[in-house]
Formats: sequence, structure tokens, C-alpha cells
Amino acid sequence: MTFIIGVFMLIVGLTGGIASGKSSAGRIMAKLGAKIVDADLLARVVVEPGRPAFAAIVERFGERVLADDGTLDREKLRDIVFKDKRALKDLNKITHPEVFKEILREIENYKKSDSKELLVLDIPLLYEAGADAIVDVVAVVYVDRETQIERLIERDKFSRSDAENRIDKQMDLEEKKRRADFVIDNCGDFGDLESEVNFVFGELMKRSNDNSR
Repeated sequence: MTFIIGVFMLIVGLTGGIASGKSSAGRIMAKLGAKIVDADLLARVVVEPGRPAFAAIVERFGERVLADDGTLDREKLRDIVFKDKRALKDLNKITHPEVFKEILREIENYKKSDSKELLVLDIPLLYEAGADAIVDVVAVVYVDRETQIERLIERDKFSRSDAENRIDKQMDLEEKKRRADFVIDNCGDFGDLESEVNFVFGELMKRSNDNSR
């Protein structure tokens, strides 16, 4: 567990799967007063021109993954890696360590502050990247596979086979659910999700307050 200035700081890992509603859950937690560290946003930062990961990606995949302005074309890169398991593995080897460094920097900055907000690390590939080792508890946003497929088709206009392929590239949500400390069920509508998040957030705050005594 992590402590700051004698006050217990609970570090929460928030994860899920593609089209599970994790980002929506994170936004609700932010409104409830949590400090959110978004790994997806950090992933964009570490691949900006001039950063080590940017150079490594261009070296591995070539200039075909660059946009006309010289920045990384994330859509082109995404299309490549989701069709090639080895390419995805190589990309993760490049980006995960850099994102991990940024997350640790965010944690250190938070520890130096006097904030008592709940710290939530929003990390899509939390288990896959081994980031569960740096959090105190894990909350998984869960949907059943069929709902996940339907939402991905509706949101991103994928074919069913493309949606299934994207989902299969990630750890199965049933396994994430099994390993989680808290499960946020998002099989219903947004109102249901708000209720789920409110309940879990309350439980997290109770745990944080109990350990600060």
C-alpha cells in the first residue's frame, strides 16, 4: 500500500475491454471526485515526434505509418497490428514501457501533492501489461461478449468478424472479471452504469478511509 504524509492513498486500476464502457466509467468517477490518469492519453504523448517510442515505431513499421504532417497515423498503425499478432506484440514492446514510465511519474507527482482524491489509473491493458502490480485494487468494467460485439459494431461500424478479431486480441473479459476486486457491470444503459460506478466508488472510498485510520 502507498502512503502520503501519513494519509493512506488508495491506487485503483480501472480496466475493461474494447467497447466495454471503461472510459465512460472513468468520466463518472472523475465527476465523483477521483483523480484520473488516462493511459490512452499518455499513449498518445509517448508516440509524438521526437519521443523514443516514435523513432522505434518508424524503424519497425516504416514511414507507411506516418501521416502527411510527419506525425504517427494511429489508424494506419492500428489496422496493421490488429491483423498481425507479431506486429501487435512488437508495438506493445515499444510503447508499454514508455507509458509505464509516464504512469509512474504521475503517481510520484501525486504522492508529492497534498491531494486526498482517489487516484484511478485508467489502463485498458492493465493485466496484459502487468500494471496490476502497481495498484492496490482493480475495478473491471464488464459486459458480456455479445453485448461487446454489438456495441463495437455500432460504435466503430465494424463487420462482425472485425469486431470479434479486435476483441480476441485482448484478454477475455471473463478472465478480467474473475481477477478483479470490483466489477462494474455495464450490460445495461447509461443510468445503470452510473448506479454501478456510484456504488463501487463508494466502496473504494470506504476502503481508502478505513485504511487511513
